[in-house]
Amino acid sequence: MSTNVKPKRRGFLGITFEGPSFWISWALFILVPLLLVAVLYARGDINSYYYDVLMRIGIAVVMSVSLNIINGHLGQFSIGHAGFMGIGAYVSGVLIVGGNPGRAGVSLRIPGLFSNLPVFNIGGYDFSVGFILAALVGALAAAMLAFIIGIPSFRARGDYLCVVTLALNMIIVNIFLNMDYVGGARGLTGLPSFSNWIWVWLTVAAVIIVSRNLITSSHGRAILAVRENEVAAEIGGINVLRYKLIAFAIGAFFAGLGGALIGFHVQFINPNMFNIFKSIDYMIMIYLGGIGSITGTALGAILWTFLQEVLRPLGVWRLVMGPALLIVIMIFWTKGLTQSELPFIIKKKAKKE
Repeated sequence: MSTNVKPKRRGFLGITFEGPSFWISWALFILVPLLLVAVLYARGDINSYYYDVLMRIGIAVVMSVSLNIINGHLGQFSIGHAGFMGIGAYVSGVLIVGGNPGRAGVSLRIPGLFSNLPVFNIGGYDFSVGFILAALVGALAAAMLAFIIGIPSFRARGDYLCVVTLALNMIIVNIFLNMDYVGGARGLTGLPSFSNWIWVWLTVAAVIIVSRNLITSSHGRAILAVRENEVAAEIGGINVLRYKLIAFAIGAFFAGLGGALIGFHVQFINPNMFNIFKSIDYMIMIYLGGIGSITGTALGAILWTFLQEVLRPLGVWRLVMGPALLIVIMIFWTKGLTQSELPFIIKKKAKKE
């Protein structure tokens, strides 16, 4: 019996070869926003305020999609994602600008380990070798911390991870608040403006590609099986603890990158930037857009960040209006705004007749 179905070929990092349209779609997704915003900003067509909003939207997408790997694909409930963001921000910041070995009011700093590495200016953008290395080290530090706390946390089922990550987020914030070496409550200042739209958008593309390839791979199917039923997955021979740790560490890694990007964008780090309220913001984004959906999660991040800017003239009332609008949306769309995916991210299988 002959068949016209051609087997899919797997490429590097598990990418499925879907034909020319697949690669064209991804090339347009990566290159068009990257070049369009960079060129318009360089020409002055995008002012500093709108550029800042675009940067924050991009970082929010990185944070929400990385949290979706844990809460959406893995099915766990992490509530302290901003804590890993803080680790990435502070580790990368200290590696570039150094720390303050003195007490309050003393400006003396030990030079950062990567502070003297080359910086290249291309098209008006600074590309620092030190920033790349510092951001990666900060992200790895966040991933290692997630791995370490995940070992005891994942041995118990239920909402134990929620309690652990909530406590961890508070511990991280309070450690930085009381550590003079990183500025304490004053924060770590003097960070160079190394973060730009090119780095942000490349990180957005990276987290979406990794998330997409993860869940479409054999490892991703194991992670999804753990989400659906841990007992059945374990009986089926899946190492539940291993896959929980993998997903948790990957999510924390990209959260650490998000911390480095925001720190070197605003050129200032303060512990309150990574408190539990910021973690709740990222949770709102994934549940607003559609938990478990990469497209929905990114959409939720874009809408929530944009909504916060629109409501800014209301002052403190925007902290009331935003959640109120979220409640209305969740009443009428209990699964978020969308559970579907863009075709080039994950293509739906054709139904058999």
